[in-house]
Amino acid sequence: MLAYTLQRLGIALIVVIAVSALTFAFTNLAVDPARAVAGEGATDQDLARIRAEYGFDRPPVTQYLDWLGSTATGNLGNSIRQRRPVVDVLAEAFPVTITLSCAAMTLALLIAVPLGIVAAVRPNSWIDRFSQGLAVIGMAMPTFWFGLLMIMLFGIRLRWLPISGDATLVHFVMPAIALAYYSIPIVMRLTRAGMIDVLATDYIRTARAKGLLPGKVLFKHALRNAMLPLVSVTAVQFGHLLAGSVVVETVFALHGVGFLAWQSITQADLPIIQAIVLVLALIYVVLVLLADLLNAVLDPRIRLG
Repeated sequence: MLAYTLQRLGIALIVVIAVSALTFAFTNLAVDPARAVAGEGATDQDLARIRAEYGFDRPPVTQYLDWLGSTATGNLGNSIRQRRPVVDVLAEAFPVTITLSCAAMTLALLIAVPLGIVAAVRPNSWIDRFSQGLAVIGMAMPTFWFGLLMIMLFGIRLRWLPISGDATLVHFVMPAIALAYYSIPIVMRLTRAGMIDVLATDYIRTARAKGLLPGKVLFKHALRNAMLPLVSVTAVQFGHLLAGSVVVETVFALHGVGFLAWQSITQADLPIIQAIVLVLALIYVVLVLLADLLNAVLDPRIRLG
């Protein structure tokens, strides 16, 4: 297990370094950093002074290594537009996005996993057709459109829920539902397919022939093996929710990381853009790493392969 863990850690480290290099390269190629600091009306003398002051006139490799070194110590630089440390800006935005993503992922699992299990136990039944139809609608309906429909119904017409802001947990109800609806079809269909495959195996038929209770066969023997792909897809989906919350946060006026990313892109605030991409990539890699380790615990064949 230790060798497998070290191997996965090495791969994760390589991925993070590669993402950091690509992030730094693309953001500096897309926008002139000196012009982003000086503004559109800057003269050539102003640009030359800013390049010398901020070190933009140095070789790109040197700039990247300096940025990577300062990032490793927790110094993500200062925001160009807000004139304060990027760490402070992210510390204000991340709790909103983390709360939204955790609520959405929890809601998606609570709905999708039971639906997938029931649909697998009773294939071609009405619950199976209902879950399949729900998955098709969920994959076809854009998140922002679903969010706007909920705002019109529950926020404006019925006045049950607030339509914007993040002051209380109630403000996260509709955004969490809108974001969860993105993951429900994927998790539900994967659970259904995994359970159908496991329920058709010989050891499940043997367990049933031995007279074990249906609940014990289903949850103790079948669900554990069907969970292996579910653990991986849950980690990936949670990473997608963190990175893809920009639309939901914009629709519901939540000042999280997604809204901050959109705002920073429109303002060409390169330090914040670079920090957001790097932090989200790091979270994504950690989630996948934890999913791999958990799968290795659930199925020892993975770490022996």
